[in-house]
Amino acid sequence: MTISVFIDGAAGTTGLEIGDRLAARRDLALISLDDTQRKDIAARRQALNDADFVILCLPDDAAREAVALIDNDRTRVIDASTAFRTADGWTYGFPELEPGQANAIATAARVSNPGCYPTGFLALVRPLIRAGLIPADWVLSVNAVSGYSGGGKSMIAEFEGGGETTAFRAYAMALAHKHVPEMQKHARLAHPPLFLPAVANRYRGMVVEVALPLHAFLRRPSLAACEALLRDVYRDSPIIRVAEGDAALVRIEDDAETDRLTIRISGNSDLGQARLTATLDNLGKGAAGAAVQSLNIMAGIEPTTGLNL
Repeated sequence: MTISVFIDGAAGTTGLEIGDRLAARRDLALISLDDTQRKDIAARRQALNDADFVILCLPDDAAREAVALIDNDRTRVIDASTAFRTADGWTYGFPELEPGQANAIATAARVSNPGCYPTGFLALVRPLIRAGLIPADWVLSVNAVSGYSGGGKSMIAEFEGGGETTAFRAYAMALAHKHVPEMQKHARLAHPPLFLPAVANRYRGMVVEVALPLHAFLRRPSLAACEALLRDVYRDSPIIRVAEGDAALVRIEDDAETDRLTIRISGNSDLGQARLTATLDNLGKGAAGAAVQSLNIMAGIEPTTGLNL
């Protein structure tokens, strides 16, 4: 049986990426609207209710409006905005987050697609928090840099139109980035992390880093114990991999153009300090790849179908 999918917001950056991953698949039928219908409420309502699965690639308010237009209990939704990432009644679309998370996604009617920065952060710290190696009441600091495509069409135009020539710029200086509540909730932290994001003059790719003062934690876990735990957690994952050997350097482009995520564990055992690094594509595992992975799981299809690994 062919599954019907409607991407609401298919002309946006994430929507186009998802469309590219689904276009050649014969197990899916894409419902599409032409340019004259994309903002027509009646046409969108029809498409939203006709589809087996809807993927929302819209601003937050528009995503909420789209969900309200669905008046049946059959259509299942994946939302790529931040609107529902901490909302009750929505399943967080990160299959690797917890034991049983993939099963929860498989049966969910409403799935919120994780943000790109939280994906890297959670992949690094959630297993260590769950195991008690990182105290849940510790205030973690997160340094991250993304390609400018993460800012959507306006930021892409800014960088590619000659208006922005800097190589690197930090932002969210007031420590109030919209991803922080998502990071705190799904990491199950007692306090919001200190999130220090930046944008590089590169279209896609992402580096997320968390530094850990292991010597200061009550259990004083070793660097080797942290590495062993992360290797065990992701041992069978086809998407999240733990790199072998010490990382001499990490580049923003290491996992660009893919739907995978790579973890590196570095640090200084003598000082009791760890440096955890995740690289991913902000448009891949950080957005479109994650949505397609959840779609596959919800539809009972092999999770990596259509992904570039």
